[in-house]
This record gives sequence, structure tokens and C-alpha cells, in this order.
Amino acid sequence: MESSLPYYQPHANEVELFEYAYNNQLPVLIKGPTGCGKTRFITHMAAKLGIPLNTVACHDDLTAADLVGRHLIGDGATYWNDGPLTRSVREGGICYLDEVIEARKDTTVVLHPLSDDRRILPLDRTGEVLEAPDNFMLVVSYNPGYQNFLKGMKPSTRQRFISIRFDFPAVKLEQQILSNESGASEDVVKRLVSLGNALRSLKDHDLEEAASTRLLIYAARLIKSGFDPVESCRCSLVEPQHQVGIARNHHRSRGSHSRSLW
Repeated sequence: MESSLPYYQPHANEVELFEYAYNNQLPVLIKGPTGCGKTRFITHMAAKLGIPLNTVACHDDLTAADLVGRHLIGDGATYWNDGPLTRSVREGGICYLDEVIEARKDTTVVLHPLSDDRRILPLDRTGEVLEAPDNFMLVVSYNPGYQNFLKGMKPSTRQRFISIRFDFPAVKLEQQILSNESGASEDVVKRLVSLGNALRSLKDHDLEEAASTRLLIYAARLIKSGFDPVESCRCSLVEPQHQVGIARNHHRSRGSHSRSLW
């Protein structure tokens, strides 16, 4: 059974904690940097628990209707169309709101009655009040590095969730993840993890984002398939970190670092 699940290597006790949260019908907030495995973890846990997963990629224009649903017109008639949140409440399973702080604060308020002991979803436009089944779970995630005074979760929302903090894996664990996900050689994997940690040490200096485990996997796959190692690192680990116009100023310094590892 375990071998058929989406691949995931636990960092600490997050698998056990998530199972306890599910069994106690508690909503979960997952926070951690981009590309550290948050979404893979949720996919793994949904499969492990044997429940459906509805994922919503949150953005600035996300409205409450996008989550709950709206009336549509078709074949000369008006009908109600459930949104992903309503669908999860009706059918059970995990409703996962990825990067929830990207959504407007007036949109996330719709989560409040689902994330306390009421566990209900009022549908004002249909007059229904849906009670969440035992196998419904609300999960949200965000990257604390993106949070500022303009974007952030309201305390009244944040304090309704138990929280699991994610970070990039330890060296040995990250090497194991890269090896499994890419099939690259042990030498390549060790060099990439070393490079990734070197780039992460520059976070908050001249890099806006740290090199993620996801990007290290991309680089490993390119190298495994025969692409030039230095170019693989540049396009996977350097270019994605900079805005246009900034990257050029750092090519030489990053490129020399990459070449020193190959």
C-alpha cells in the first residue's frame, strides 16, 4: 500500500500530526518556503487516508463565489454550480487552499464557520447550510516569506488552525529525495544539494528566494538526461531566483560557483 502512495519523505512528525488532526476533525495550516514539499505532502496524505483532494490555487482575484459556487445559465435555465469548497463539504475529503494569503481577506472569511466547532458552510444564495461530514478536512498553506503588512492572514482566521511548519530537508534527507525523484547519480545528487545550501545561505542578501528542493530536482533530471551540468544549474537554480534585469548582474558570480562544484 505504502509503495503505491505518492512519494514523500517525512521531515519530522508531520505525518502522524496530520493523521491526528484528521481524526479529530481539526483544520490545518501548513507554512513553509516555496518548493519545500507542502503540496506533495498533502497529496501523499490524501492518498494515505483514502479521501478525495480538491486543490485551489489562491490568487488576488479569488472570490468567495469561486470557492463556494454560483448560479450559471445553460439550456435556457439557471442552475447552481458547486465550487471546490462546497463540493468537498458535500462529498468529504480534503479541500486544500494553496498560498491562501494570496486570496482577499474578505474571501477567506467564508472559511470561518468551517474551521471552528460548527463545521458548517452556509450557502446564502441557495439558503442551504451544509454540515461537514467526518471525513472532511480543511487545509491551507502559505509561504511566510511572502507575508507583509498588505498580505497576511487575519488573526481571526489564523487562530482557527493548528499549524505545521515546513522547511527545506536536512542534507541527507534532501539527497535521498533528489535521488528518488530524479534517478541521478549519487555524486550529482551530493553536488546539487551542496550547491542548493550554498545558494540558500545568500537568502536575504542578494537572492529574493532560496533554491528550493523542487528546483534541485529539476536540475538533477536535466543532468540525468544528459544536459550540461552547469547550464542545468543556471536555468534551474539561478534564473528562477531573479527578476529580469537583475539576473544579468549575478550570472558570473553564480556561474563560477556552479563550475566550482562541477
